[in-house]
Amino acid sequence: MDNSIRKIAIVGPESTGKTTLAKQLAEKYETKWVPEYAREYLEALDRNYVKDDLLVIARGQLQSETQYETSARELLICDTNLVVIKVWSEYKYGSLDKWIEHQLENRSYDLYLLTNCDIPWEEDVLRENPENREYLFKQYEAFLKESQLPYVVIEGSEEEERLAMAIKNINNL
Repeated sequence: MDNSIRKIAIVGPESTGKTTLAKQLAEKYETKWVPEYAREYLEALDRNYVKDDLLVIARGQLQSETQYETSARELLICDTNLVVIKVWSEYKYGSLDKWIEHQLENRSYDLYLLTNCDIPWEEDVLRENPENREYLFKQYEAFLKESQLPYVVIEGSEEEERLAMAIKNINNL
């Protein structure tokens, strides 16, 4: 991976504006954003997903990052990363695949934008957990703190407010 590209990972519970923020940041910085591979994978799946699918999704997400990084300009905006898979796997299945854990330990991002759940839930066929967004947010924050990863909480009820907060923190890199 190209070390001259700064990587920004947007993480947080479902329906907290990650994709919207990724698109806005990519437009602002005239660069690429990496879509959430899980969405593509799950939309094509003709059955309910199982724990083993999370490993496939993790590999696909990392492959997408590598692919998009080659055409990014200075920044690569990642609409999710393996932190999301980690938190979800531990929440839903009570454990995490060792390969994913190893990747988490050996990949770095310049900044994590942790999206708070202070915006309304938006229904989506792939979303499944509107009741526990606050609990999950705390799981994300605990992991980022414990791992001593550089992060900032993105919050506020207005898209413009959230975007301005993200831009300010990216510009401070």
